[in-house]
Amino acid sequence: MPELPEVETVKQTLKRFVIGKKIKDVEVYWPNIVKRPDDVEKFKSELTGQTIQDITRKGKFLLFQLDDSVLVSHLRMEGKYSVHPSSEIIKKHTHVIFRFVGGDELRYNDVRKFGTMHIFNKGEEFGGKPLNQLGPDPFDKSFTLEYFYKKLKKTERNIKTVLLDQSVVAGLGNIYVDETLFRANIHPLKKSSKLTKNEIREIRNQAVDTLQEAVLQGGTTIRSYVNGQGDMGMFQQELFVYGQEDNPCKQCGKPIVKLKIGGRGTHICAVCQKL
Repeated sequence: MPELPEVETVKQTLKRFVIGKKIKDVEVYWPNIVKRPDDVEKFKSELTGQTIQDITRKGKFLLFQLDDSVLVSHLRMEGKYSVHPSSEIIKKHTHVIFRFVGGDELRYNDVRKFGTMHIFNKGEEFGGKPLNQLGPDPFDKSFTLEYFYKKLKKTERNIKTVLLDQSVVAGLGNIYVDETLFRANIHPLKKSSKLTKNEIREIRNQAVDTLQEAVLQGGTTIRSYVNGQGDMGMFQQELFVYGQEDNPCKQCGKPIVKLKIGGRGTHICAVCQKL
């Protein structure tokens, strides 16, 4: 699943191609992607005639800022946006097309069909699902040490599970949680309530630094992630533990091991991350 750095990279790429574009019409080939409004024809009519003024992000969600509305989009497992001339053949698994005045098209492709789209009136997007369920973005000023400390100290869940909880912090997923905890020398099974303030500070700092590095590298290419131009991210070359099972740890040389925590594959160095 694309995580914060991948979604941020898609956002930055798309902004170069679609800002200022006016939507002439919208085609929806898979109606289940549209969650709000619950009528696809209304979805299409609300977007038609509006211009994309900006694209922002909250956690793993893209927010297309239009004249009067905000289109909130979640890529889920396999969702991809790309810009094409209208003359180009439409690829299989293309489920939504935004046609622009002038001929270009923004196409949404999703093999799994798990992606979602919601339309809100401008200013109301954070008042309802899905955005009202999110914690602060790691890059937001509200993601303070004090906030993070209070959240972690009041739960008995292990730190891996807590970091994956989007209501605690929005945007972290399996890849970057594993990398963050390795860099912080914290075992993923350690109970959040047992962490010291210094350990919590280190986790917070490493999460932000890791995500920033990944954004600079264009995200991590695992399986099929590409940005809005079809380019692959390169942060996979910087990974310490995720996907490195049996490879030597870059810090101590011992093999990286893979565990199952909460049903999620979890990669650690048992030497550098002692429980």
